[in-house]
Amino acid sequence: MKIEIIAPISGGVVNSVASKSQAHRMLICAALADNNTYIKCSETSDDIDATVSCLVNLGASISYDGKGFSVEPIKRPISADKTIVQYCNESGSTLRFMLPVCCALGVCAEFIMEGQLAERPMAPLVAELTAHGCEITKENCTYRCSGKLHSGVYEISGNISSQFISGLLIALSLLDDDSALCVAGREESRPYIAMTLETLSMFGIKIKRFSMNSSRRATFGIIGSQGFKTPAAADIEGDWSNAAFWLCAGAIRGTGITCTGLNLGSNQGDMAIVRLLERFGANVSYEGGSVTVTPAKLHGLQIDAIDTPDLVPVLSVVAAVAEGETVIFNAKRLKMKESNRLHAVANTLHTLGAEITGTQDGLIINGKSKLQGGTVSSFNDHRIAMMAAIASIACENPVTINDAEAVNKSYPGFFKDFQALGGSVIES
Repeated sequence: MKIEIIAPISGGVVNSVASKSQAHRMLICAALADNNTYIKCSETSDDIDATVSCLVNLGASISYDGKGFSVEPIKRPISADKTIVQYCNESGSTLRFMLPVCCALGVCAEFIMEGQLAERPMAPLVAELTAHGCEITKENCTYRCSGKLHSGVYEISGNISSQFISGLLIALSLLDDDSALCVAGREESRPYIAMTLETLSMFGIKIKRFSMNSSRRATFGIIGSQGFKTPAAADIEGDWSNAAFWLCAGAIRGTGITCTGLNLGSNQGDMAIVRLLERFGANVSYEGGSVTVTPAKLHGLQIDAIDTPDLVPVLSVVAAVAEGETVIFNAKRLKMKESNRLHAVANTLHTLGAEITGTQDGLIINGKSKLQGGTVSSFNDHRIAMMAAIASIACENPVTINDAEAVNKSYPGFFKDFQALGGSVIES
C-alpha cells in the first residue's frame, strides 16, 4: 500500500489505542490462569493476533467482541505426542514469550516466523532454555522445541532484549520448584520488565527482585508452584508508544493535539515522552487521563534512549525541526528491530530534508525550520511508516510512503486517525 499525504494533520483529539505490550502479557497470563478472564481491549493488531493464535493452538479458547477478549485458559496437561504450530508472524514479543512458555509446559512446538523476525537475536534465550532441559533447533524461518524446562539458576544478558527476561519470568513462574533469574550486564528497557512483573502480580504471581546495584544488574527470585489466578476482569491501558506520535505532532505545528485514555501512573517506559517534549520546549498539559501538547519554540537535547528505544523515530522528527543539535545515544539495540531502525530513521528523514547522521549507538540531528518532503520507504517497519507520516507536518511538499501497511503490526487504524486529525491522504 502506498500512502501520499497531501495535507498534514492540523490538530484535534485522538483516543489512544490499547497497549500492545501489555496485551501480549495479559493474554498469556490469562491463558495460563485457573479460570476465565475478560480483558477489556479497545482494538487489536497483527502482533496481538499472533499471540492469540499461538495461545489458541495450545488449547486456550479466545474470542474478541470488538471491546475485549474473553479468555478460557489452556487445559493442562498438554499432550506431548504432537507438535503444536505457533505462527508468530513478525512479532518478536510473541516468539520471545511463547518459546519459553512452551518449554515450561513441556510441549513440542514449531514456531513459524515471517519477515525479519528470523534474523532478530535469539541466541542468549535459546542457550538458557537448552541448558535447562529443552532441545531447540532452527531451520530457516522455523524454531522447533521439545523437552521440559526445569527449575534452577538462569542467567541472561540485559542489554540485548528485555523480552528475553520477560519471557523467562513468565515461564519460570510455571515451574514446580524455585528458580533464580540473574541479569548479566546492564539491565536495559527496565520499564518493560516492570510491566511484566506488574501483570504477573495481577495474576497472583509474586517475584522478588532481591539484588540490584548501580550498574543496573538485577536478580529475580521466582517461587515454584504458585499458580496463575485470574482477576476475572482486567483493562489494557492506552499505549504510550503509539500516543507519542500524536503528542510529538502536536509539538511541531498546528493547533495542538490531545490524546485521551492514557494512564499517567503507568509502568510503560514510553510515558517518558511527555517529559522529553517538555525538555524540547513544547507546551504540555494534563487533565484526567488526557495529555495535550501544543507548539512552542523547540530546542535540541541530549537524549539517553536506554529505556525508551521505541521513541527514537518520532523524537527524531521533533529534533529535525528543533533549533540546535540533538544527540540520541544508547540506542544500539534499534539496529535489531523490524528494520535496522537507526539506519531507517536516518535514511528516511534525510530523504525528507533533515540534517541527520548516524553514530555507533544513536543519531545526531541538527534542526531546521522546515523539511522538504518526498518519497520514502517504510522499511516494512510500523514505527518508520508512522514517523514519516508525522514528519509531513514539517514538510513544504507532499510525503509519499511506500509499503505503508506496515502500520498494521501495531496500529491498523493509524491513517484513519491521521485523517480524523485533519490530514488528507491518497491510498493506492
